[in-house]
Amino acid sequence: MSTTRLSVLQTFKKLHRTRMKVFAGDDRALTAGRLKINEEFQKNKHVTNEDAIKAMVKLAEDVEKELRTQVIQAREVKPGVFVAKITEDTAKFENIPYDDNAVLEDGTVAGNRPCCQDKAKNN
Repeated sequence: MSTTRLSVLQTFKKLHRTRMKVFAGDDRALTAGRLKINEEFQKNKHVTNEDAIKAMVKLAEDVEKELRTQVIQAREVKPGVFVAKITEDTAKFENIPYDDNAVLEDGTVAGNRPCCQDKAKNN
């Protein structure tokens, strides 16, 4: 088996494993993900150009990483209260609290700026 074919198969399997992990318990999302992955690989199975295949494999790997690290699922447990499923792979960033007194780059204070919702109320 050629290394390109092996790479394609490994990426295909990795996408499906990630789909199973990210969407565990959500049958609709699992099915939609399976259909989309299979559709995209089927659509491009006729491609023979090595560079094009490598580019598509790279795209699939990027999609897998994005799916694994950026997609979370939340379900509503009671009105207005949601539980999010965060995994060890989910990208987490430092949460910086909002400060009304912060001085912005243009020298203005954040709390003194008009809000876009204020503009909507005036229209």
